[in-house]
Amino acid sequence: MNHTGVSAFPWWTKNSHADRRPFLIGRNRVQTALRAFFSSRDFIEVDTATLQVSPGNETHLHAFATEALTIDGEAAPLYLHTSPEFAAKKLLSAGETHIFTFAHVYRNRERGPLHHPEFTMLEWYRVDEAYEQLMADCADMLKLAAETTGTKRFSFRGMEIDPFAEPERLTLAEAFDRFAGIDLLASVAASGETDRDLLAALVRNAGMRVAEDDSWADLFSKVLVDKIEPHLGQDRATILCEYPICEAALARPSARDPRVAERFELYACGVELANAFGELTDAGEQRRRFEHEMAEKARIYGEAYPIDEDFLAALVFMPEASGAALGFDRLAMLATGATRIDQVMWAPVAEVHS
Repeated sequence: MNHTGVSAFPWWTKNSHADRRPFLIGRNRVQTALRAFFSSRDFIEVDTATLQVSPGNETHLHAFATEALTIDGEAAPLYLHTSPEFAAKKLLSAGETHIFTFAHVYRNRERGPLHHPEFTMLEWYRVDEAYEQLMADCADMLKLAAETTGTKRFSFRGMEIDPFAEPERLTLAEAFDRFAGIDLLASVAASGETDRDLLAALVRNAGMRVAEDDSWADLFSKVLVDKIEPHLGQDRATILCEYPICEAALARPSARDPRVAERFELYACGVELANAFGELTDAGEQRRRFEHEMAEKARIYGEAYPIDEDFLAALVFMPEASGAALGFDRLAMLATGATRIDQVMWAPVAEVHS
């Protein structure tokens, strides 16, 4: 039987709060500075609904489910969103061109030094601007967070970066070659189709174990987590870009190489901070990708989430845009010197014990 337990050292005790308070004040200062950053660039702050008909359609994201009752007591499923992305893009379809939001988002099966079931995501979108502009935004935000807290170095688990240094740009193909000796794009066709057996052979040659039921995506993730991520964001931040098209469900293909997408992630001290896209606006292709992701989710976890038909309808009218999502609590951690994400949360979610 699951029940909510009382932790040995509750966050609300005076001593515990006094220990955390410098981190919390630092968090507030960084958030205020970021609001000013966007305001000075003519962005509008928006506030999106937490309850959605679909929480998102990525294979490995787990949502919190609830239900809405009509006046007559009829029940309909709703979910706490894992990202404000669908609602934000609907606002782009409605005519907004530069928006940002600090959204509370919810992800199940996640808790640890860098994960929390409820956290704050900073998302921002630029209409008719290249996704490389988002890379510049990320670099500026690292500098701003450091300036605001008076921090010269970010550190976490033995890794450090200079937040004022220009981030390194590294493609997935370069990263797989450098850190694992694997030619990743040899296993990706121009159509985006992947060759699982070829990647499996390359992974074995790199000295890694391959299970019989490992899919191409499983193998990609293993190499990324085990061989690549531990090296990212050392001395300076890393922008890991040009993901294979099948690993970027909401991003458009690159004009340079159809095998990869306009997607990048920002890493600092081995910590993933942001995920950004040149946004996909082809509703038919988006539906196909969502259906593929949910088929994979059903295969692996035995469940799937509905597709937001309203989002796909809005996508038809959405202009070309680029958008990014940044884990604000993680940035606050690095800027303030906190070692756990709950140290920069004013009131963490209660821990659930079995």
